[in-house]
Amino acid sequence: MSADALAARQAALVAALVAGAPTPAGLAPEPLAAARTALLRKRAGEVARHWPLLAAGLGPDWPEAFSRWAAGRPTVGSLRDGRDLARDLRAAGVLAPLGAQELAVREAVHRYDGRGAPRPRRLPAWGRAGSAIAVQVAGRARLLRPAR
Repeated sequence: MSADALAARQAALVAALVAGAPTPAGLAPEPLAAARTALLRKRAGEVARHWPLLAAGLGPDWPEAFSRWAAGRPTVGSLRDGRDLARDLRAAGVLAPLGAQELAVREAVHRYDGRGAPRPRRLPAWGRAGSAIAVQVAGRARLLRPAR
């Protein structure tokens, strides 16, 4: 097998594991599904470490909620995955108060367009998620109003 063919097979396997692509020819679907589930569970743990209030707000539903959201989405890193999930939950109107507070603080501290890496804000700024409002001045964030 040539190096190009091997690279193509490896890329197909990675896409099937993390991006919801179909199972590559010659691989059994059951072990691949088990590996995909294990990777989603590991990814949920990493995101929960960076977004503890978001995960706590979802309680015991966190692993399933995250896996449902992340299935078919390649990771862009734990910090961005958490922010993207929180924003999607906010848009759907189901973001828990703890997650809203954490998102409001993060929105006040970093500028994030959904495509590139979050960048620190230099000027005073505020963030809002649901009823939670946070402000950032001189690099320090403070929650002004907790979420209800």
